[in-house]
Amino acid sequence: MKPKKTNILFVCHGNICRSPMAEFVMKELVRKAGREDEFYIESAATSTEEIGNAVYPPARRKLAEHGISAAGKTARQLTRGDYVRFDLLVGMDSWNIRNMNAICGGDPEGKICRLLDFTSRPGDVADPWYTGDFEATWRDVLEGCQAILKRY
Repeated sequence: MKPKKTNILFVCHGNICRSPMAEFVMKELVRKAGREDEFYIESAATSTEEIGNAVYPPARRKLAEHGISAAGKTARQLTRGDYVRFDLLVGMDSWNIRNMNAICGGDPEGKICRLLDFTSRPGDVADPWYTGDFEATWRDVLEGCQAILKRY
């Protein structure tokens, strides 16, 4: 019998910077570890502002610097049904967590968490849309995704 996949959904405000960075970093880490059949990974937004838009160009460039493509990814919104479909819903900051809980109708199974809560320095991943610091976001995302891979 095949082991059950761990389904992970990364979530941020618009699904054009932090959550797609986490989605594609995690996919790359899983690929390099030879564990693709153990995971299913996506990303989504809490807002509707960017629905259908591609990954923000500076986020795409930061991924490309590390040989990672986000081609074909467009923003979508988190739904209540995602709470059932995913084992882990990983928000980037406390505001995302509040919105995720509202959209999902709470978190009775304890599936909603922040990315950096998996690391030795729990906290929020700063939003590069506002900070302009895609390198700091890259480091946070990489550290968080590496910690998730270790745990699962």
